[in-house]
Amino acid sequence: MGENVLIVGASGDIGVAVSERLMDDGYNVLLHYNKNKENIEKLRDKMNGENVLAVIQADLSKTREIRKFLSELVLPVDYIVFAGGAAHYGLLQDTSETTMDAMLNLHVKAPWMISKHLLPRMIRSKKGKIVFITSIWGSLGASYEVVYSSVKGAQNSFVKALAKEVAPSGIAVNAISPGYIETKMNSHLSADERLAIIAEIPINRAGLPTEIAHSVSFLLDDRSSYIQGEIINITGGW
Repeated sequence: MGENVLIVGASGDIGVAVSERLMDDGYNVLLHYNKNKENIEKLRDKMNGENVLAVIQADLSKTREIRKFLSELVLPVDYIVFAGGAAHYGLLQDTSETTMDAMLNLHVKAPWMISKHLLPRMIRSKKGKIVFITSIWGSLGASYEVVYSSVKGAQNSFVKALAKEVAPSGIAVNAISPGYIETKMNSHLSADERLAIIAEIPINRAGLPTEIAHSVSFLLDDRSSYIQGEIINITGGW
């Protein structure tokens, strides 16, 4: 296959599943992570280091680190998958401005700047795909997750707007909006809270990171080229 995919947030549960699936599909990958280097090393060992073109560490919640990250992106990138992020739980009136700034940088400003940096090459080649992993709360909103819901909603709007702007250049921009997925991001929930959520889901189970990875693979495939500006819900009917 040979195309190069930048996976932002490759060390999280969904990021690891996406990375494994895309390498299995034959893509070359550039892996970004912030803190969890161990998962990146495990990923490289599992795949015998094949198809891993680069590993870049950066805390994308800080503007100076976003710029540093861009300076280290020296290899050509054909596709981008934004799989990273961080949740924030708590009342809005208890949320500090520092936290708000970090969440905006991580989920909104970093994707803006990374996309802006990599789009010129895609436009020249008349080919490219950008996929976001957003969240069900980006469209529905969640109490105690107002900031997280807001930045995920911004990602959804970015996808819809950018898709219209770059479609004439042969570039597809779409998002996958997961519901309740079995990841460490939900580790703050008690067993009873998990059961209560699953009881609300018609399919009666949590989703798996591999199911999100399968959807990413589908969107990067040329056979999905007429899908543009869509937010695809992977929620089990929740």
